Amino acid sequence: MSALTLIIATACILILAYRFYGGFVAAKVLTLDPARKTPAHEFNNGTDYVPMNKWVAFGHHFAAIAAAGPLVGPILAAQFGYLPGTLWLLIGAVLGGAVHDMVVLFASVRHKGQSLSEIAKEEIGPIAGFAVGLAILFTITITMAGLSLVVVHALKENPWGTFTVGMTIPIAMVVGLIIKARPDKLREATILGMGLIILAVAFGPYIKGTWIGHLFTLSETGVKLALPIYAFFAAALPVWFLLAPRDYLSSYMKIGTIGALALGIIFVNPILQMPAVTQFINGGGPIIKGPVWPFVSITIACGAISGFHALVGSGTTPKMIDSEKDILLVGFGGMLMETFVGMMALIAACVLQPGDYFAINSAPAVFAKLNMPIVDLNHLSQLVGMDLAGRTGGAVSLAVGMASIFSSLPGMDHLMSYWYNFAILFEAVFILTAIDAGTRVARYIVQDFFGQVIPKLKDNDWKPGVIGSSVLVCFLWGYLLYGGDIATVWPLFGVSNQLLASLALAIGTSLILRRSNGNILYGLVTAIPMVYLFASVMTAGYWTIVNQYLPANNYLNTVLSSIMMGLSVIVMGDALIKWYSIIKSASKTKVGQEVSKSL
Repeated sequence: MSALTLIIATACILILAYRFYGGFVAAKVLTLDPARKTPAHEFNNGTDYVPMNKWVAFGHHFAAIAAAGPLVGPILAAQFGYLPGTLWLLIGAVLGGAVHDMVVLFASVRHKGQSLSEIAKEEIGPIAGFAVGLAILFTITITMAGLSLVVVHALKENPWGTFTVGMTIPIAMVVGLIIKARPDKLREATILGMGLIILAVAFGPYIKGTWIGHLFTLSETGVKLALPIYAFFAAALPVWFLLAPRDYLSSYMKIGTIGALALGIIFVNPILQMPAVTQFINGGGPIIKGPVWPFVSITIACGAISGFHALVGSGTTPKMIDSEKDILLVGFGGMLMETFVGMMALIAACVLQPGDYFAINSAPAVFAKLNMPIVDLNHLSQLVGMDLAGRTGGAVSLAVGMASIFSSLPGMDHLMSYWYNFAILFEAVFILTAIDAGTRVARYIVQDFFGQVIPKLKDNDWKPGVIGSSVLVCFLWGYLLYGGDIATVWPLFGVSNQLLASLALAIGTSLILRRSNGNILYGLVTAIPMVYLFASVMTAGYWTIVNQYLPANNYLNTVLSSIMMGLSVIVMGDALIKWYSIIKSASKTKVGQEVSKSL
């Protein structure tokens, strides 16, 4: 199969899905009301609640949700072949992820920008709200530390990457000041900001060996200390000053690079070397031990559906929405854009020879047992300037795949090393925007959760609460990052993240049933993907505990997985009771109305 065919099919499916299914959910199921005042206007305080142009809100939201998942997840899922990942990316995103993101964003806008746990408390009940709050704190702490580890590996001893990423901070501040003072100058501010970022990217390779390069050459420890410090300011400063403009500008780099990759694939038109289905669909693979179901849905995660999106959609983004009509573009459209990114990553992995792909993503001892021949790996290693074998985790194989496509363009054949390093930088920028936005979301969650004990914490204008919550959040995930202990619980992220998505869909189902007077057909919009995802994640969690954690005597992961699964069962049980109550009450109302009409 050619990559060009897959790109065209993906683009057509996503465009049609946005136009028809997204439009249906927005107009009929949610009934978006452009005339209704949003929290950004109702509570505008110049720091957290600030109405933003729909494209700025889209840029922030897309940059915040698009982290390692759509890049690394599809790369790892390529172990099963290109077909399972392709099907889950398209079906999962259209019917699950995009609906999930738009419904959660709508729910938070209608609940005054509140967090997911507060929405759960009102839509389902106090028990569900408390359980969701615990699940969120657990998930987001692991997520921030885990994503940061990927950035650390990309930026340590990398002056080009550190310089470019670092320069986006003052550039974003300048753009933020311009947009704040002159909202009508968004286009000019965008051009200025993007021009400066392009200069930073172009100038970056030449700083090596200079005093600037020395200044931006950080050790692994240095990067681990710098990330939480930056995240603190992103979480505590007014959203218009640093976070929103930086994410907005970064989204252009993300979309631009993926667009360039798509054009490169169209021009080169490489053939997918990975078969549609491999011998590992029944389990026993060198990268993912479990079978294709349920693990393709767990591994790809953010490319199709992700609980982390629910945190952004009920955290920073709803406080920026200028009009409810923007929810379709930001929520539904943002998720479909991320799916397109995931498809590009899958293609980048599958254009590699299978032996080369598995050699990069497997430990040498494990790969030796596969009896697979390598084809281009040694040549690729020479072009890149490093031994690529055994560099597991997905990031390296993505960079190699992207660099191979770019260097196949006319006049680019000698730039393989440049494009490889650019791809590594791209991955760091891609992930970092989720870290800063995620930290601010975690701040909101801490304020909401502990605000039940200290009510003053819920006041976003109370500076000691804002600063204290930001410090606490950064310390928690920064401690895990600095100590490296997160490596022992990183496998929990996939299960906890997808369980959180199923809980968000359950909350969305309650909201839809309540607003539609028990309309079961509308409720199925979120209920069907919820049932599939919940069954998949619970199966994956049980399989992992029985087949991996317990045999390895990993009791910490066993206990933590069990707690997360238990919290999910509690929320689902509470939700079922709520749905029954809503449907029953609606039926009685309809019967009463029919009786009144007959009289």
